[in-house]
Amino acid sequence: MEHTMKTTPLHGWHVGQSANMATFGGYDMPLWYPSGAKAEHLAALTGAGLFDTSHMAVLTLHGPGVRDLLQRTFSKDLERCIGPRKGPLIAGRCVYGVFLDTSGWVIDDAIVYQCTDQDYMLVVNASMGGPIAAHLRQEQQGRPDAKIVDHTDQVGKMDLQGPAAARILTRILANPEQVFEKMVYFSFKGSFNPQRLPADPLTLLDGTPLMVSRTGYTGEFGFELFIAPEHIEKLWNLLLAAGQPEGILACGLAARDSLRAGAGLPLSHQDIGPWLFACNPWLFVLPWNEQGTAFTKEFIGSAALLTAGNAPCTLAYAGFDPRKITISDTSLVTDLDGKPLGTILTCTTDMAIDRVGNAIVSVATPIEAGRSEPFAPRGLCCGFVRVEQKLPLGTEVVLTDGKRKLKVEIRDQIRPDRTARTPMHTML
Repeated sequence: MEHTMKTTPLHGWHVGQSANMATFGGYDMPLWYPSGAKAEHLAALTGAGLFDTSHMAVLTLHGPGVRDLLQRTFSKDLERCIGPRKGPLIAGRCVYGVFLDTSGWVIDDAIVYQCTDQDYMLVVNASMGGPIAAHLRQEQQGRPDAKIVDHTDQVGKMDLQGPAAARILTRILANPEQVFEKMVYFSFKGSFNPQRLPADPLTLLDGTPLMVSRTGYTGEFGFELFIAPEHIEKLWNLLLAAGQPEGILACGLAARDSLRAGAGLPLSHQDIGPWLFACNPWLFVLPWNEQGTAFTKEFIGSAALLTAGNAPCTLAYAGFDPRKITISDTSLVTDLDGKPLGTILTCTTDMAIDRVGNAIVSVATPIEAGRSEPFAPRGLCCGFVRVEQKLPLGTEVVLTDGKRKLKVEIRDQIRPDRTARTPMHTML
């Protein structure tokens, strides 16, 4: 059976700008524009980058049974997930986690947004709207108290990321001061469809409703924006025009991948997927008790996680230069003597970082914290490997495709001085 290639509402704009296009998640998406992936990557750290993310799927859940359904299926404990004191998820806040199957394997990762006591929104990965909706309906156990609506290809979405993001948004929003007031990390305001998803009004200057979420997939300060698809090209062009003084660039999937890897963020179905969700950098999405010995709730997959023995480990790494290894059937991780240790999951180059002595610094690192002046980073390869047993931080291993060999270092952090959590008032 032939599958028709999907496109986002911005596809014509991408092609018109001579973007290098490729298939991702069943969509024809831009990899980079004539500006190049390196310039796009750096824009998100020094000014602003704008990403078309309408390939992501959106679900809405409505009814008195939604919270219980999410408590049974989503990894985060919605009663203990917000802030250092672990408060409950409330309207206007969102939280990141995973959906697991009974084996403890990842179906997909997602962000859950609470709009009201009985209205929630999920953002999952490309082509995963249908599978996650089916998973949730199966777990409803025949109860009609939660209505699940799949909005795949019916929501326009883009990510505005970088230190200038708030200043740029200020120029196109009605009442920006009200929008940004008390807008902490992982909070949101507005709605892409106020008739279906209740929210306080948030609009562009011309009255077009949209939703602004202080989240993203780069590790840097910024927003995810949701709007009706018929308005997305207008919003895209407004942002590009408003961001010209800050050097805003349209960014493709190549920069999105290198930014998220440098920030230590997983790509679903590549870094997490059909294997046990254990021994990896993202176990904070599980509902651990204060002692870290048990979970505060039961959920699908929790029993498998608690009863599992030793499992292979997913670890982050950074190299010593910008070279990278192409992942294929012949690529693997070895120790320094050539003994196989595991597989390479992600290998890309974070072009905003370099080594100064024994430390990794970024273009965003303050001079007093170790960045030299001037600083022209070469970039460092980075990503994730999956090995049979946990390796101590600082362990050097070798990535190879069977011909080339690259030495890299196991790390807990890759790109330092990320800005995602920076207080709003310092970014305006």
